[in-house]
Amino acid sequence: MTMNNSNEVPPWLREQLARFEQLQQNLQAILASKQQIDAESSEVDRAIAELKKATETDAVYKSAGNILIKSKKEDLMKDLEERKELSSTRATVLGKQEQRVRESIKELSTKLEGALKGSGTPTSAPSN
Repeated sequence: MTMNNSNEVPPWLREQLARFEQLQQNLQAILASKQQIDAESSEVDRAIAELKKATETDAVYKSAGNILIKSKKEDLMKDLEERKELSSTRATVLGKQEQRVRESIKELSTKLEGALKGSGTPTSAPSN
């Protein structure tokens, strides 16, 4: 047996390392999405607060691309409440995804640490 062969990373370990890296990338994407949703939610909250200050006779407008369109206060409020509810639902879904990915990362990390500390080969064939 040559020294080079004993230092090679087994294919199953390379696969697991690649999976670990993919999970970390997924987590970063989820966190970025959550941050974006939080920002959108804050923006909607500010818009709702300002709209609540407006009287029924005040002119209110909604943005449609690069233009503003005069709208009814109650229609805008309804739209904003729907956006807020949608943001909340998306945040909940992303939170659950984040939790699952974090658990997978932790589990895989423990598995990889054990493999790297041990002989470098699994005690049994890895299952996917």
